[in-house]
Amino acid sequence: MESGGVLFEIAKPEGASEMSLSSDPNAGRYVRYEFPPEFLKLKQIGATVEFTIGDKPVNSFRMVERHYFKDQVIKSFDFDFGFCMPSSLNTCEHIYDLPALSPDLMREMVQNPFQTKSDSFYFVDGKLIMHNKADYAYNAGM
Repeated sequence: MESGGVLFEIAKPEGASEMSLSSDPNAGRYVRYEFPPEFLKLKQIGATVEFTIGDKPVNSFRMVERHYFKDQVIKSFDFDFGFCMPSSLNTCEHIYDLPALSPDLMREMVQNPFQTKSDSFYFVDGKLIMHNKADYAYNAGM
């Protein structure tokens, strides 16, 4: 956040169509990230999300995200998007205040690529509508 630099960018490929009802509902719900070790020292990052809403209004849209290292929760985030108008394109920036990690934990996370994982849960009116998964390596450039 402080530098304003872009660490990564994920976008739907140009011209890609929306997933049909008969498609695998879990397709595209997994991302693998690779960052340099310095990433673990950041105090805050921002993430911009763009999403569209169908033909019905969404009264309560929420995302809960949990990050784990070797199955132990190391950080947790809860973002409330609130009301979203029907047939709208929305852009939202999440600000992640990152917890301070001990030097020993950072070293272990660097030495164990892809053992850091996250689950992102998306809810509409309290009902789970989507679950994304990711894993992380912090040894890029080594």
